[in-house]
Amino acid sequence: VQLQASGGGLVQAGGSLRLSCAASGRPFSNYAVGWFRQAPGKEREFVTSINRSGDRTDYADSVKGRFTISRDNAKNTVYLQMNNLKPEETAVYYCAADRAGVVRRLAKDYDYWGQGTQVTVSS
Repeated sequence: VQLQASGGGLVQAGGSLRLSCAASGRPFSNYAVGWFRQAPGKEREFVTSINRSGDRTDYADSVKGRFTISRDNAKNTVYLQMNNLKPEETAVYYCAADRAGVVRRLAKDYDYWGQGTQVTVSS
């Protein structure tokens, strides 16, 4: 499966962005999808994930209550709504697909990765 992340950009602190992860290739509904982010000089970190059916989600503590992951399997797309963004959340955001279909936090568990989209939050 091929993944294309989009929706990044420049936003002021406290603002919102919605990222999209569009999939092509194999049936998207077979895969769990996760979002990760990587800031310059830092390791890639887990943000959130959603299972194949969309009825289970998991969030990093740092984003709970502000970020929401959702999916539309008919459109082969997963969304990440990010509200009240903080400058320290400036990073490249990646989506990834996992054949296991369940929510997981480790990057090594994901089989396919998109190219990433830059999110910059100004103070």
